[in-house]
Amino acid sequence: MDRYFKLQERGTNVRTEIVAGLTTFMTMAYILLVNGLFLGENGAGIPNQAVFFATAVGAGLVTIVMGLFVNVPIALAPGMGLNAYFMSVVLSSNGTITWQTALGAVFLSGIIFIILTVTKIRQMLLAAVPHHLRVAITVGIGLFITIIGVKLSNLMMISVNPGVDAVKTPVLNSNQYNIVLGDFIHNKDTMLTLISLLLIAVLMVLRVKGALLIGIIVSTLIGIPLGVTDLSGLTGANWIPSFDQLAVGKLDIKGALGIGLIDIIFIFTFVELFDTFGTLVGAANRAGLLKDKEKGEKTIGKAMLVDAAGVSAGALLGTSTITAYVESSSGIAEGGRTGLTAVTTGVLFLLSLFIAPLALVVPSAATAPALIVVGVLMMSQVKEIEWNNFLEAFPAFLTIVMMPFTWSIANGISIGIVAFVVLAAIHNIVSSKRVPIHWLMWVLAVLIVCRYAFLGGE
Repeated sequence: MDRYFKLQERGTNVRTEIVAGLTTFMTMAYILLVNGLFLGENGAGIPNQAVFFATAVGAGLVTIVMGLFVNVPIALAPGMGLNAYFMSVVLSSNGTITWQTALGAVFLSGIIFIILTVTKIRQMLLAAVPHHLRVAITVGIGLFITIIGVKLSNLMMISVNPGVDAVKTPVLNSNQYNIVLGDFIHNKDTMLTLISLLLIAVLMVLRVKGALLIGIIVSTLIGIPLGVTDLSGLTGANWIPSFDQLAVGKLDIKGALGIGLIDIIFIFTFVELFDTFGTLVGAANRAGLLKDKEKGEKTIGKAMLVDAAGVSAGALLGTSTITAYVESSSGIAEGGRTGLTAVTTGVLFLLSLFIAPLALVVPSAATAPALIVVGVLMMSQVKEIEWNNFLEAFPAFLTIVMMPFTWSIANGISIGIVAFVVLAAIHNIVSSKRVPIHWLMWVLAVLIVCRYAFLGGE
């Protein structure tokens, strides 16, 4: 095992990797429930048990392949945001686009990814994107994870100003709402989050191994007397999965090729392209796997290939886009450095088929603090940006802040790329000291502008 995963070479051991895998799973397990909210019978219309099966099996198998084939501590599962977009495509079509057709669109986007990866276009992104933007991606993902944590815990809430427009429109203008602090006195979820956050912080200060995992487990137990941890699902629970209603192989590729879905396929592809790139670079960088440029590029290339294949595999199983998860950083923070971490996480996802009631017991108030702490850890790399150089600082800043504030890794990366290309081009025109701009950055900037100009935002 040491020889296969190179444990000693990367300064880790079996125990550390398993703990890291457990931690990653605990921070990702919410997708087993949440994905059903978007894709299930009350969302896109896929049978609930079919969604659960596809989520658990898809995340498990693809994550195991990532661990065995690439040897990186990165886990994959149906992506948040893309599953919401999947649902909106089906529901907004008034029945003209079925969930089978939408799965076909996801499958085709995966094929496009595979082509882009095999031709090494995706791998070239690593060499094309400047160092300060890559660092900004890592920091931005850290803030993105933090926002997920504070939202799940209700530490951050929205105060809506009364008015007709606020009631009628699903998207509010900035003057119609304020971001406020959650009620941590009367809201038991928020109270548990603060307790858990303090516990994890103390354990981190004391350098206790497995601090995040210990914090999640202890918080879940504390949540029982508080009434936050719901154990009712364990009573009379069905521990053997039912395979009566599955969505395996029920995608409609022919329907997805219809002219009306071309833009939908493009959006799936575009968003996933940048989301995956950002997550893989951020997680790999955090794990210290990009110190050697040549080896780092090869590793990212192989990871992208698995990710691309995972998109289509997920569609075949009956779920929306399977992608690399930012929550992988929680396991990395616990010392995960090899594919054994990913394999552990993947096996747990497969086992969740049989222990689904237990896996879903962990409340978001227990996992949210772990995500907030991971944000702290990833923020440390911000020092690598030359803030005195505005040509670096401005695009990096936009990349960092636009990820959490627009709820999209893709938006942050896109805006950062365009800002850098424009500023660098102007600088090269007026200054004798030229700033190198990779030709691919020009291509990306043009594609990004066209995408937002003609298709709008996410």
